[in-house]
Amino acid sequence: MRFSVVVITRDRRRSLLAVLARARELAERAPVIVVDNASRDGSAEAVADRFPEVTLIRSPRNLGAVARNLAADHVRTPYLAFWDDDTWWDPDAPSRAADLLDAHPRLAVVTGRILVEPGEREDPIVPELRNSPVPGPAWLPGPALGSFLAGASMARTEAFREVGGFSPRLWLGGEEELLSADLMTLGWQLCFAENVVVHHEPSPLREAHLRRRRGIRNTLWFTWLRRPLPVAVRRTAGLLRTLPRDRVTAAALAEAAAGFAWVARERRTLPRDVETRLRRLETSQRASKARRYVS
Repeated sequence: MRFSVVVITRDRRRSLLAVLARARELAERAPVIVVDNASRDGSAEAVADRFPEVTLIRSPRNLGAVARNLAADHVRTPYLAFWDDDTWWDPDAPSRAADLLDAHPRLAVVTGRILVEPGEREDPIVPELRNSPVPGPAWLPGPALGSFLAGASMARTEAFREVGGFSPRLWLGGEEELLSADLMTLGWQLCFAENVVVHHEPSPLREAHLRRRRGIRNTLWFTWLRRPLPVAVRRTAGLLRTLPRDRVTAAALAEAAAGFAWVARERRTLPRDVETRLRRLETSQRASKARRYVS
């Protein structure tokens, strides 16, 4: 077996069970690992009852994105297909992503084309991925990326472990950005693949304000952890100009400030070539309709 399907979930029993039913339709056999982030709606019990073939890990607390690290500890395949409890892949999509990783040993992450359900509308982020301005080596099988979307991506297990997985400090919300930068620092590449199709039916069960708060905080933390000082100052000022002036933003800024000592201790600026790639993204990020901090 070439890949494992990793699903993290919390309190989305109905959509989770539908996603796991889709996993049974994959063209290539794959182990499925579910990490339940302390659900209170019987999700774990339902998985154990209806999907006995699934490896179920019950976390006693909500780990956020770090639950994927817990799942990765149980992976014995070369690749991990990251799913969410409201996303699923076409039956042949994981095989297509694995083929690309097989063919390109320094490729760490393949991100697919996301269709929003119902209706299979292309997610607004897809044109940005397809037209990514990030420079990459000629051998890449698709546009080079500076980051990825975990619920729509397959990662090389070796590379994921080499950078230590997702940062426990970030929890959830833009957590891919730091991991991606650290992958590129070690010489790994990320790319978009048009023929790897992923479906996303956004669950109405989401904590929008919490996601926005953590997203703002994590963006600031990443900026100060890895970007050169002048860039960090400029990007912070630009972000502050665009954020809604409300309690959620205030709480996010307070959380970011509370982590200053940790950020200063862990700060490590990116190599020049990686910084160049990220700077090429800044224009499209400013104009993006898919990256706004609203809730």
